[in-house]
Amino acid sequence: MRIPLPPVALPPEAVLTAAEYAEGRRTPVEPRDAATVVLARPGAAGPEVYLLNRQRSMSFAAGMAVFPGGGVDPRDAAEHTPWAGPSPADWAERLGCPEAQARALVCAAVRETFEECGVLLAGPSGSEVVADVSGPDWETDRIALETRALSLSELLERRGLVVRSDLLGAWAGWTTPIFEARRYRTWFFVAELPEGHVTRDVSSESVSVLWLPAAEAVMAAEEGTLALMPPTYLTCLEVAQYADPAALLAEAASRRVEMFTPTVEGERLTVMPHHRELLQERGRW
Repeated sequence: MRIPLPPVALPPEAVLTAAEYAEGRRTPVEPRDAATVVLARPGAAGPEVYLLNRQRSMSFAAGMAVFPGGGVDPRDAAEHTPWAGPSPADWAERLGCPEAQARALVCAAVRETFEECGVLLAGPSGSEVVADVSGPDWETDRIALETRALSLSELLERRGLVVRSDLLGAWAGWTTPIFEARRYRTWFFVAELPEGHVTRDVSSESVSVLWLPAAEAVMAAEEGTLALMPPTYLTCLEVAQYADPAALLAEAASRRVEMFTPTVEGERLTVMPHHRELLQERGRW
């Protein structure tokens, strides 16, 4: 499936529709909060990222290769969630949102990574990561999370674990354009695959998974052999600039997220300024 990549030229009818929303003649759908995690590991060709190929039957991003992630569960904001690492107040500053919302976003990132990768960014203490979550009892809990029969805080309390918020880094924020029928306000996080952990093809929303060097994902998308949505493509393009996940997380430590909503300029969807520079370097802008 070949997906138009930035700079995306919209068809004339889409430009007219976007203008109607921008001028207030149509009411945009309220975006839903979501979190997505760029799970990375070291590779000979730079950081490798974990991607899930979504089922074509899905109502959003059908057939796309995506990072693990999904919508926030209201229970992700539970104040009693066992926690270690930067506090929700610290995360509020990093993510540019209220403290309760920041807590929910971090918990959603941890929960979705476990649901879709079988990797749990939590541990018995703030200096440990849970060793093995591959057994049948853990799989029962993972499915319970996925079906919302169990909340993240309930899982952690029962297992005697704490969220390891220090294993995450804040990266970016994307809101779906106002003219789209289904919209998300998505905070992008980065995380390194914990040592000794193995991802598992467990998500009910995907048909396959793969580890791919970020630079290779970019080239595959440009060649039309890998279907990436523009934010995923641009994030891979950014990640490919770093030597390894450690460098990626070092960069994330200094970032403060400013939510970005693509708009229409002429016939193109806008991108973040630093993304435009990267595209110019590739002769694509």
